[in-house]
Order: sequence, then structure tokens, then C-alpha cells
Amino acid sequence: MADSFATNNRFFDNKHYPRGFSRHGDFTIKEAQLLERHGYAFNELDLAKRAPVTEEEYQFVDVCRGLREPQTEAERVWFKYMARIKRPRRFHTLSGGKPQMEGVEDYSDSDD
Repeated sequence: MADSFATNNRFFDNKHYPRGFSRHGDFTIKEAQLLERHGYAFNELDLAKRAPVTEEEYQFVDVCRGLREPQTEAERVWFKYMARIKRPRRFHTLSGGKPQMEGVEDYSDSDD
């Protein structure tokens, strides 16, 4: 990973992890460090703002596109991060079916 994912920018996600990746319990210390150190490059590759230059980066982009399963540590931690932030919001409804419209008659022109 010497030439792969090179960046001078630290990666932070103040929206989902305002206290840092290591303080939320979703990531190990090693994973949090990997995200902080290379997450900026991961994000740019994922969003196609940066073109992959190494074989490792090309494989990373394939994982981001769903063309292969994550295998490297970098791929697994980014996959895990994306799964955490894209987690659908849970909400509860009183009814699981279609809305029922009582008392509404069908005024179609059919002669059934």
C-alpha cells in the first residue's frame, strides 16, 4: 500500500462521527487509523473524483462498484464505513400494508 491511496489530507466525517472514528465503537483502533490516514483517497476513488493508478486502487474501485467482494484491509474498512453511514433510518408505522380507502366507490366506465 506504499504508493496506493496516497494523500496529504486526513479524513474526518463530522456528520456521522463527530468525535472521531475510534470513539464511536464501530471501528477498531487500527481501522480508525486506516480511515483517517487513507479515507480521503478512498472517498475520492469511490466518487470517481480521482482515477486509480495502482492495481490495488483499481481493485478497490471494483469493490466500490460492487464488482467484487472486499478482500484487502483497505477494502473491508471502507466497505464497513459505507455500510455504517448508509444504514437506512428505522421508522415505525402502524400499518404495513397499502392505505385503505373505505367508502370510495369505483366510478369507472366498465360494464361489468
